[in-house]
Amino acid sequence: MIKVLFFAKLRESLGCGSLEWPVQEPLSLKDLRDQIIVRHPEWEPDLCAQNVIAAVNQAVAAPHEVVQPGDEVAFYPPVTGG
Repeated sequence: MIKVLFFAKLRESLGCGSLEWPVQEPLSLKDLRDQIIVRHPEWEPDLCAQNVIAAVNQAVAAPHEVVQPGDEVAFYPPVTGG
């Protein structure tokens, strides 16, 4: 199982803050995102937006990064501070 989190405006637009994703073997972050989109096709515009950032176990990750059961994956828009 992979815990998937959605933050900020992305969470609002998806109407979901988190979900548990069943996986049995490692897969790329891109493949995980694609699997989520297959189940929730209406999320594609938001999850595939060019500015969406992904993190694996609280570290920013590229689409080719491998995720595996027990990992935590977060998707979030860019944040600014001041």
